[in-house]
Amino acid sequence: MKAHDGMYIGGQWRPAAGPDTIAVVNPADEQVIAHVPAGTAEDVDAAVRAAREAFPAWAATPPAERAARIAALRDVLVARKDEIAETVTAELGAPLALSRTVHAGVPVLVAGSYAELAASYSFEERIGNSTVLLEPVGVVGAITPWNYPLHQVVAKVAPALAAGCTVVLKPAEDTPLTAQLFAEAIHEAGLPAGVFNLVTGLGPVAGQALAAHEGVDLVSFTGSTAVGRQIGATAGAAVKRVALELGGKSANVILPSADLAKAVSVGIANVMSNSGQTCSAWTRMLVHRNQYDEALALAAAAVAKYVPGERVGPLVNAKQQQRVRGYIEKGLAEGARLVAGGPEAPHETGYYVSPTVFADVTWDMTIAQEEIFGPVLSILKYEDEEDALRIANGTVYGLAGAVWAADEAEAVAFARRMDTGQVDINGGRFNPLAPFGGYKQSGVGRELGPHGLSEYLQTKSLQF
Repeated sequence: MKAHDGMYIGGQWRPAAGPDTIAVVNPADEQVIAHVPAGTAEDVDAAVRAAREAFPAWAATPPAERAARIAALRDVLVARKDEIAETVTAELGAPLALSRTVHAGVPVLVAGSYAELAASYSFEERIGNSTVLLEPVGVVGAITPWNYPLHQVVAKVAPALAAGCTVVLKPAEDTPLTAQLFAEAIHEAGLPAGVFNLVTGLGPVAGQALAAHEGVDLVSFTGSTAVGRQIGATAGAAVKRVALELGGKSANVILPSADLAKAVSVGIANVMSNSGQTCSAWTRMLVHRNQYDEALALAAAAVAKYVPGERVGPLVNAKQQQRVRGYIEKGLAEGARLVAGGPEAPHETGYYVSPTVFADVTWDMTIAQEEIFGPVLSILKYEDEEDALRIANGTVYGLAGAVWAADEAEAVAFARRMDTGQVDINGGRFNPLAPFGGYKQSGVGRELGPHGLSEYLQTKSLQF
């Protein structure tokens, strides 16, 4: 697609307030593929004003009509799925097969789920002598990351629209082309002017201006815990609603009764997918001491299939590449042992990192405690189930995890004791209707399904 040189505000593409631009770089070959405007507080203000002006009419639109518009948006995303996949591959570096199935495919499922929910959700209920109304919060400031550039947008915008809110989106500066394509889809689907607005720009400038704007009623942010703290503090100072989906350090617990080979293979695939740039990736594999050596051998064989430039793409930019390589070096310095990979770059060009697996990792090592956000797995040894639980819960995060056991009830019993927002049981499948979000420092609030829709609603009680 051709990059737009303006902002999508009030139903049209408008020139940016300032002359500065952001270079969009293909991380596979390090070539600049486009430039987009670097939005300012003035651009954000114009977008928020447009969203505020459009809000009363959109909030008053019957849910069935809102559902029809979201369904039309889903249909446009289906029609443009190839262009979406190619755009994501160009600016994120994801292998084209992954872009087609996940980056272009999952947002269609999510948009479709909200088209159905908008039509069926109960926005009014009777409780005793009261009628409780669930009304849209207002103008939503959505700040999204680069790792799933369309899914993260749809996971915020679709429920906000279903609830009757209007939106200003500030996408990640590394992947703005996918967001511009989404704005085109919004326009093609016939959403009223001002219901959705797009401002591209840098986080500390446009993102901060959006979070702090007095015309924004709710800030929905996905990204690092460090930035989430700043967003939360800014929103809290203004007493406005906030939804935060932040970092993770998920544990993949393989109980002794499990199919070890399958659990290790799926675990490796989970970490290597999207080059490890997934906040819910199971980056800590916990294996019983009696099965540890076998698990290491299985992991080494499995990770060998993930060749950089083929099944594994580059990281999104040079800064991320250096950050992840630094974590690998830190793991070696603290005494972990390489099973595969290492800090050396596998290619001279492109922001690639070798798929890396560590053995002899203890729970307190940096690589077992901090979010790395790359294709790096730590395999830890546990003594018994209580030890496994201690290790699994022993971080500041609580976003996701996995449990494997021969008996599903055994896995569920362990999962119930994990301090985390989502647990896959024996490789459970993605469910667009299930809530996603974290415990502890992994965030506040939930996305997807009816729980995700409720984030954008506020309650009014009528007493009779």
